[in-house]
Amino acid sequence: MIHIKSLSVAISLTIGAIGLAIFSTPAWAGPKWGEWKHGDTLFGELKYKKGFPHYDHVNPEAPKGGTLNRNSQGGFDSFNPFIVKGRPAPGLNYIGGLLYDSLLSSSVDQSAAAYGMIAEAFRYTDDYSQTTYRLNAKAKWHDGVSITPEDVIWSLKVMRENQPLFTDYYKNIESATKTGEHEITFKFDIKGNRELPNILGDLPILPKHWWEGKDAKGEPRDITEPLTGETPLGSSAYKIAKYDMGQTITWERVKDYWAKDLNINKGRHNYDFIRYTNFENTDTAWEGFKKGGISDARTENRSRRWSTEYNFPAFKRGDVVRKAWPTEGSETYQAFYINTRKVKFQNRDLRHALTLLYDFETMNKNIFFGLYTRTDSYFEGGELQGTAKPEGRTREILEEYRGKIDDHIIDEAYVLPVIKNSKDTRKVRRQALGLLQKAGYEFKNGKMIDDNGRQFSIEILGSSPTDETIGLPYVESLKKLGIKASLRLVDDAQYKARIDNFNFDMTIKVTRQSLSPGNEQREYWSSAAAKRKGARNFAGISDPIIDELVERIIVAPNRAEAVALTKALDHVLLHGHYSIPLYHNPALWYAWWRKIKYPPNQPKFIGLDTLSGWIDVEAEKELAK
Repeated sequence: MIHIKSLSVAISLTIGAIGLAIFSTPAWAGPKWGEWKHGDTLFGELKYKKGFPHYDHVNPEAPKGGTLNRNSQGGFDSFNPFIVKGRPAPGLNYIGGLLYDSLLSSSVDQSAAAYGMIAEAFRYTDDYSQTTYRLNAKAKWHDGVSITPEDVIWSLKVMRENQPLFTDYYKNIESATKTGEHEITFKFDIKGNRELPNILGDLPILPKHWWEGKDAKGEPRDITEPLTGETPLGSSAYKIAKYDMGQTITWERVKDYWAKDLNINKGRHNYDFIRYTNFENTDTAWEGFKKGGISDARTENRSRRWSTEYNFPAFKRGDVVRKAWPTEGSETYQAFYINTRKVKFQNRDLRHALTLLYDFETMNKNIFFGLYTRTDSYFEGGELQGTAKPEGRTREILEEYRGKIDDHIIDEAYVLPVIKNSKDTRKVRRQALGLLQKAGYEFKNGKMIDDNGRQFSIEILGSSPTDETIGLPYVESLKKLGIKASLRLVDDAQYKARIDNFNFDMTIKVTRQSLSPGNEQREYWSSAAAKRKGARNFAGISDPIIDELVERIIVAPNRAEAVALTKALDHVLLHGHYSIPLYHNPALWYAWWRKIKYPPNQPKFIGLDTLSGWIDVEAEKELAK
């Protein structure tokens, strides 16, 4: 409960140009407030009750010490991950990474669940129009300064101004107010957004006093620009100890970390140091792992390597171990995204033809050792997939749009071609040729040409040898129908710049959707995101029906309606052929040097909680010799 005397400390804080107006009306007026919560989940029952000792999968007695060596690719040139410009250092990301705590900490063993971190508790109204977060009075920055409501309000402001993800994610926050010494109340411009009170917990909290201060040269810091020349102040379990810009960075465990004894952190953050070394590409990173000492663990994403190349001396000796960790829930969505901002890709029949020409079965057999599963949904894994013929409530939703969307979206399942033999190949090519002709192209003298005699061309943009493995067979398939296709690999800096500025025809991207879709869907599919540099609407989708379905998902009154709406959205997206689904691995392939120890009962939700591991310092010494 909020005490009446907290009224005396309520103040108004100006949020700035984005219109985040601060209000001083008492937050408890109006709708009925719920009880204070130590954590929450968007569906089902919260796994851990208040006062739980630690996560079930961790070893609470895990020793501290040692160094975890990791690899990274692409280099880095900034310590500011919250803007589009620059390449953030490994260990930093727009959620906060190793440096910044957030209001809540997402559970590592339950989907769509979170527990108190900087905020020890939160509550919201029964119409989801307001929420109040109560900060832990012990929360502090690495310089010893307390984390305050002013830090939270300022962080929300700069995130919404500078980070594309949070622009849409927190679009419906109308105001933020300090309503107590350790409390912030957020008011929304919408009711029924069931997810919004919870996802405010994802907000990484930044030190306002540090960012608005001056550096060692007396120059004011600027949150809107890449940060170089000094390391930022943080609040989490690690801080930057040293770095060689673009090459290496070493993170040091903060021994007096304010939250080290919280139940969500027991048995975690056990490494004294985490050191990242930059490698030129995935092949040199692999060689570094085999050698040891500069790369201690890796997630494997090449089936050929997993099947045939774990035969090096350290693996044979038992110094390197590996395991396929079972996972459950949502799967990755890997695809060729088609840039529909370009006129030549705005015809859906053409995009459908391009989808047909990807031969998964042959690639899986000849290149991937039959280990992968074809992906056929943006929400792969679980109850959200909309690939089957629409039924029940999902069909009712789609029927509302009959006449505005094609009938086959309502009446048919989304089906990808299955190519088992040369007969299937010829059949699929004939179907693709018919669609290309319908789109206004003609196959003439071995070329696919338009009305002006220009050959249809596609450049696939990639940045790694893996992209080459995936892309080259598809390039050859396109050429068979007279399409001038090519694959262009660029370095990570060029790749990021071109993606952020929509300068590509087609590119390979990997995403993973939440099991509880909501506000983040704007970032993937909305018309607004299609125009925003750095947003994740890679295909440039701009469709009022999709916009409306996204908004309906956000305010869905219950889980059943959210599932039906998400299936409907999936149907519309899939039949729009905005991307060409590739494949996913139903397990997490992971390999590590034996100095790292992991508890055996790792969470299936994420496959492996790497921060619950620890270093066997005696084994570390042995391996060093």
